[in-house]
Amino acid sequence: MLYLDHAATTPMRPAVWEAMEPFVADTFGNSSGSHGVSRRAKNALEEAREVLAGLIGARPQEIVFTSGGTEADNLAIKGPSLSSSGGGVVTTAIEHEAVLESAHFLAGLGRSVVEVPPEPSGSVDPDRFAAAISPGTAVASVMTANNETGAVLPVAAIVRVVRSVAPRAAIHTDAVQAFNSEDINVDDLEVDLLSLAAHKFGGPRGVGLLYVRAGTALEPVLHGGGQELGLRSGTHNVMGAVGMAVAAQLAVVDRSHFRARVGPERDVFEVRLGELVGAVRTIDGERLPQHAHLRFPNRINETMLIQLDQGGVAGSAGSACQSGAVTPSHVLTAMGMSASEAAECLRFSFGWTTEAGDGLKAAELVAGVLS
Repeated sequence: MLYLDHAATTPMRPAVWEAMEPFVADTFGNSSGSHGVSRRAKNALEEAREVLAGLIGARPQEIVFTSGGTEADNLAIKGPSLSSSGGGVVTTAIEHEAVLESAHFLAGLGRSVVEVPPEPSGSVDPDRFAAAISPGTAVASVMTANNETGAVLPVAAIVRVVRSVAPRAAIHTDAVQAFNSEDINVDDLEVDLLSLAAHKFGGPRGVGLLYVRAGTALEPVLHGGGQELGLRSGTHNVMGAVGMAVAAQLAVVDRSHFRARVGPERDVFEVRLGELVGAVRTIDGERLPQHAHLRFPNRINETMLIQLDQGGVAGSAGSACQSGAVTPSHVLTAMGMSASEAAECLRFSFGWTTEAGDGLKAAELVAGVLS
């Protein structure tokens, strides 16, 4: 199987499993306990927290471990609004479903929710975003990069305009898709909340984090034992946190090489598919180097995915969090595509296992399957 769906999830790096394995049988304690086995687990958890904080320019006490990106996004969107007296949400129409559905939940509670449409390029105009902000906005959320198209959004510029209108608003960015290739520093971005998920950069599934800037008011989404400074109750996934920290370290060390290696392979892949089967890029602006989002005129993505799967190629029609259903992409329709045009699009994504020459080989294999 040729795996071109790294945006959905990546293979775990071998060094990550090596770091996690001792926590299966030996250091298995509940990190909230008081005996030696638990203390060893607690120490490992806090070491992982310290590593992850350092990699994004945060302090350890600002890292809240979660079960993944979806939970982190839920806490980031619901938490500030529920902690305020009726504060609303402003986000973009191309966010991950975890952000949009959290906003819709708040709308059901009577909070105002505004979804700012993107430009045809797939990005978001900071001035257009600013026009949706009011002094009573509780949370503003704009993703670092889109999980479907790979479009990189102007987070820092949007933060500045939000601060000028609603200085007390909590500002969140979903950086889940961007961590492999983009330099992520919370002070450079000037955000209050930032979501990450380990399995997007070679770590284990089932663990993520939410960066919460000191002083940011959040109402917890999960209630129970009061772990994570009361913001996320539940027994810690120590093994997952350890794996996430190792994966993040490796991703940061490899980041510049990753960009230099993967970007050219993606470009060759796109050009060759254009020559062989008439595939067309959907994004012209700044985008992640690992994403190839292509339109195949007069072809249906559901049929293409079946053909590709049967031919040994793993691709995607969009977000991996839509339960396998092929429906018109909310991202593409927000960008102005018709439902029929959106149904002609596929996402292919490269990852840390990509090697020199893979782009050309992948294009010829995909074209052969679709021809």
